Amino acid sequence: MRAKKITLAALVLAAGLSLTACQGDEDSNASGTGSGKDSGSSSSSSSSTAGAADGGDDSTAAEAGEGSGGGQITTGPCKTANLDFSTAHGMAEGDLIVSLKNKGGDACSLKGFPGVDLRSQDASGPLSAERSKLAAPAVALKSGETTRFTLHTPPNNSGGSGVYVSAIEVTPPNETHSKALSTDLRLPVGADGEVMVDPVGTGKQ
Repeated sequence: MRAKKITLAALVLAAGLSLTACQGDEDSNASGTGSGKDSGSSSSSSSSTAGAADGGDDSTAAEAGEGSGGGQITTGPCKTANLDFSTAHGMAEGDLIVSLKNKGGDACSLKGFPGVDLRSQDASGPLSAERSKLAAPAVALKSGETTRFTLHTPPNNSGGSGVYVSAIEVTPPNETHSKALSTDLRLPVGADGEVMVDPVGTGKQ
């Protein structure tokens, strides 16, 4: 009888220990699962924070780029004061190439015919160039860029000294201020109406 009681007690004790062990395992698993959830939340939160930071940096960069100039903002028609002028003889006799370079900090635009007056002591008055029949393109000049137009003058085949032109005065399209440029041209007497000018941006650029 005593042996049976001891055996019964041993069984009860063993069952109790087994139940306690099972409860311990469940707590460990629950704890591990909870820890995993917390880690996932932290990771998601970190990713969101990093994404927000990246987005913030991109927004800042975009704002910095907008309206920053760099010679790309078009300020309207090119002003005479913001242009550098130069001349060179063209391939054909009597052709004069006039170059206009944007020396301003921002882009500007040109469209149309320039005004060109020829100055000569041999003529009774200034000779004004007539417009050719070429279409005028729209020209956008970034800072530092150059465009050109051609002045066509008739060659002096009269056999005499003709009319010597020492300077021309150029007025860009949509401007009222002109620029005087030294030149060396000889025209036949009575060349009125034979001097032609092409629009800005035509010809070899």
